[in-house]
Amino acid sequence: MKIAVTSQNYRTVTGHAGKTRKFLVYEARPDGSFEEVERIKLPREMSMHAHPHDAPHPLDAMDFIITAGCGQGFVNKMGARGVRVQVTDTEDPKKAVEELLTLLREQNAR
Repeated sequence: MKIAVTSQNYRTVTGHAGKTRKFLVYEARPDGSFEEVERIKLPREMSMHAHPHDAPHPLDAMDFIITAGCGQGFVNKMGARGVRVQVTDTEDPKKAVEELLTLLREQNAR
């Protein structure tokens, strides 16, 4: 599973997901472990806010995006691309990924 975290500084989870151009990308394994596998830096015209809804985008390869904040329009746009969005108040990107994976395990256990 690929998880992108909005991070304009590559250190903390940041908000304004639709205008974010920097992402930390993690690969999660079935055993619950994960590692950072990529950093994405998009040009301004590739932010989801500016990018055409029907054009391919690098974030299309993600299963989830974790962000500190976004609007419903961003959630809808990503949902149409098959990408789920998780909003968090956790600042540490790795901790935010851990929390998402824990939540998904709990949901699957039900």
